[in-house]
Amino acid sequence: MRVLYAGSEAVPFAATGGLGDVLGSLPAAVKASYPDSDIRVVIPLYGTVPQSMREQMKLVYETRVRLAWREQYCGIYQTEHNGVIFYLIDNEYYFKRPTLYGSYDDGERFAYFGRAILDLMSCLDFFPDVLHCNDWQTASAILYLRTMYTGDERYRAVKTVYTIHNIEYQGVFGTETLGDLFGLSPNIRGVVEYDGDINLTKGAIVCADAVTTVSPKYAEEIGTEFYSHGLYHVLRLYKDKLSGIINGIDTNLYDPETDPVIAKNYSAKAYSGKRECKAALQAELGLPVAPDVPMVAMITRLVRHKGLDLVRRVIEEYLYDNVQFVLLGTGEAEYENYFAYLARKYPDKVSTLLQFNKDLSRRIYAGADLFLMPSQSEPCGLSQMIASRYGAVPIVRETGGLYDTIKPYNEYTNEGNGFTFTNYNAHDMLYTMRYATSIYRDKKRWVSLMRRAMKCDFSWSRSAAGYMALYEKIR
Repeated sequence: MRVLYAGSEAVPFAATGGLGDVLGSLPAAVKASYPDSDIRVVIPLYGTVPQSMREQMKLVYETRVRLAWREQYCGIYQTEHNGVIFYLIDNEYYFKRPTLYGSYDDGERFAYFGRAILDLMSCLDFFPDVLHCNDWQTASAILYLRTMYTGDERYRAVKTVYTIHNIEYQGVFGTETLGDLFGLSPNIRGVVEYDGDINLTKGAIVCADAVTTVSPKYAEEIGTEFYSHGLYHVLRLYKDKLSGIINGIDTNLYDPETDPVIAKNYSAKAYSGKRECKAALQAELGLPVAPDVPMVAMITRLVRHKGLDLVRRVIEEYLYDNVQFVLLGTGEAEYENYFAYLARKYPDKVSTLLQFNKDLSRRIYAGADLFLMPSQSEPCGLSQMIASRYGAVPIVRETGGLYDTIKPYNEYTNEGNGFTFTNYNAHDMLYTMRYATSIYRDKKRWVSLMRRAMKCDFSWSRSAAGYMALYEKIR
């Protein structure tokens, strides 16, 4: 099986979020699970890629890419990471920017990238069995493949998968861009037009052989008007193509048994080190070192859909229950200001850290008893899986990947790996949080629940098997 993954970012070269984690981990997991497969990845060569990584790359081809009336230079660099070949597309005009996204010409930049992906195949004589594109930045590659490249027999056997990581971002542009920017024929306007605009995600859904998203529940949700950001008619029409495959986490990086940044290593079998991690975290954050006081943590972007309005509504009521609350993250000013105020008002109970700090995040996972994730929407979510691995038992709202990965604790059958609530309601959340802290105080039950959460398999190998089965199905 030959698979070419295409995306706008990938760890460790350049990343802003979950997509970069997926492109950095999934291909390696597929390669590890299926060593006879030929797995490769293509991303842009951004100006932000560190020089130390550039020195490990070699230029393997130079060509010109045609985009409507433009013709632009394209350098193809090659390197290897975790046993996978990575190609990085070099064009300083489009990609030598201080940020990956947010430029006025993002449509043109990633239309160029879509053409470059397909031209790379002929330049390097690598025609994959499956081209797996991710999010709107690579949707144009599927459109070009099914329109401009159909006359070339070498491209006809290439099957396509399109993964929607977050349907809120669809690649929407005015209809005047169809020919002038994307270089697409007016004959396919019906394929890409939606609600009076050019919608690249809609076009990719129509043209792809399979469409996936990052959890089974999210695949179900985006077929509804509330979650689809306008695309539910299209998704219902092509529902037979759509499936959800849950993301994984890097279980080597997130491993409390070997993690070098936490105070004491521990495991589900030998978990006493977690108490030391909690004490060390309390001391680091200036909270009272109180081993029997439950510590609840959030590590999140401070934006509305993460459920922060629910937290703001009831957190002070919850703090009366002799608990500690820790929040790490940055985002919208109204939330930053509120949680900073909360820490000032309750200095012995609340620690607010308005920063992005990966090492500190792992110390919080290791020290916390409970991890709160009350999202209004969550396509997959990684934090609940990481928290589980560190024994910070999740409290989640039943949406998207949170529903698929965290099953509610049943005190009668001793089943489940966390605590859940269904309605987007602050007092439903508060009730669940209080129930969770009551279980925490029953040490026998708590240890059983914590160890079960730590043993959950959230590895990428599970996701790799799901994708490989899909590739075989459409091949």
